[in-house]
Amino acid sequence: MTKQRDILLTEVALRDGSHAIAHQFTVDQVLNVTKGLNDANVPYIEVAHGDGLAGSSVQYGLSKTNEMELIEAAASVADKSKIAVLILPGIGTLHELKEAASLGAKMARVATHVTEADVSRQHIAYAKELGMETVGFLMMAHMAPVEKLVEQAKLMESYGADTVYVVDSAGYLLPDQVRERIRALKQSVGVNVGFHAHNNLSLAMANTLAAIEEGATRIDGSVRCLGAGAGNTQTEVLVAVLERMGIETGVDLYKMMDLAENIVAPILQSPQEITKDSLTLGYAGVYSSFALHAKRAAKKFDIDSRDILIELGKRKVVGGQEDMIVDVAAEIAARKEKVLS
Repeated sequence: MTKQRDILLTEVALRDGSHAIAHQFTVDQVLNVTKGLNDANVPYIEVAHGDGLAGSSVQYGLSKTNEMELIEAAASVADKSKIAVLILPGIGTLHELKEAASLGAKMARVATHVTEADVSRQHIAYAKELGMETVGFLMMAHMAPVEKLVEQAKLMESYGADTVYVVDSAGYLLPDQVRERIRALKQSVGVNVGFHAHNNLSLAMANTLAAIEEGATRIDGSVRCLGAGAGNTQTEVLVAVLERMGIETGVDLYKMMDLAENIVAPILQSPQEITKDSLTLGYAGVYSSFALHAKRAAKKFDIDSRDILIELGKRKVVGGQEDMIVDVAAEIAARKEKVLS
């Protein structure tokens, strides 16, 4: 008899990790990673452009391979794992959601800014019509008071979300702040509560454990830490830690280790570590996917990428406002030129 799992893991490397490799996943890479995750008995595998369905664009970054091909490839080899997709209303439409479902996606994670849950109503409802499990994904959760977070989570629950997530998109939250948010949601909603971390302040594991201790049962991880910024909670490490704590995930630890070492590590363009840019993301509370965009803008205008990220944090720029990165860089460069002249 299979032991009841205490925690259900969603592997996000094939979506969040897309940011880290400039959205250059190939079909073969997705096939190999999905096979490994499926063999290790990971419950959910998220596959999409880093910014969700239909994210491939000049603004967000062009994909090497059409994401529908990647979703279809993943679904073709996942007989134990369920394929999940992320969709941001305003980027992805019901058309992409329907196509993803037809190709084998079983879970829709509908992501909005933490104060904009109302735009998720149509997408959550349609995903339910398609027979998909639904998740409300409240991004940049540090940017709203706890009371507002609860209000928004309740909206997503009312639209039909089976799970609502606290999403630390910037890797900004401290463990006590995570505890406060998860505790408030557990007391206020009747659906599953999940948590998605980023490691920009080296707190992804600590924050994830804090979330679990407060009752979160849906947890995201990225194998080999392959995700935006400094990556997410490292899945294979999390499985090991939870096993030591006596918390059941059903995931095969050795197989996850082998997958991380032999399949995922070669995909990384550079080791996932806390660089000055990813550290600045967490320090300033800036969307983790902004790191590569800021680095490119800094090079173009010959300025420090950290100055760009700090200014973006001051302006409370959020996902979807990537065009602001170049504007801010140009302003900083102009100020620098004025001082030097």
